[in-house]
Amino acid sequence: MLEPSNNDQLPPIPGKRYFTIGEVSELCDVKPHVLRYWEQEFPTLSPVKRRGNRRYYQRQDVILIRQIRSLLYDQGFTIGGARQRMNGDDAREEATQVRQLIDQTVGELEELLSVLKA
Repeated sequence: MLEPSNNDQLPPIPGKRYFTIGEVSELCDVKPHVLRYWEQEFPTLSPVKRRGNRRYYQRQDVILIRQIRSLLYDQGFTIGGARQRMNGDDAREEATQVRQLIDQTVGELEELLSVLKA
């Protein structure tokens, strides 16, 4: 599960459709070369590539990167252990928890929008 304390430290994910590797690097507090390495190690992480082979990450990629970051940096998993955890039965549990996090974020954004409209 994503640690709540880590989410507080990481900036909120803006409501954009695509993010550059530099933006994702800042959003997830991970260097760009680490992101490129993780793409090789985690098959589920595959950003869209466009002109000049530039990477464009979608919101679900950013959430996945934050999960990977949490497993590796906060929970002490190795790359292999994190990959196994992401692909195993725990992946469904993680997905449920991420879904709850997304639902919570959407609710907070809708609440903020209603305040801004008032």
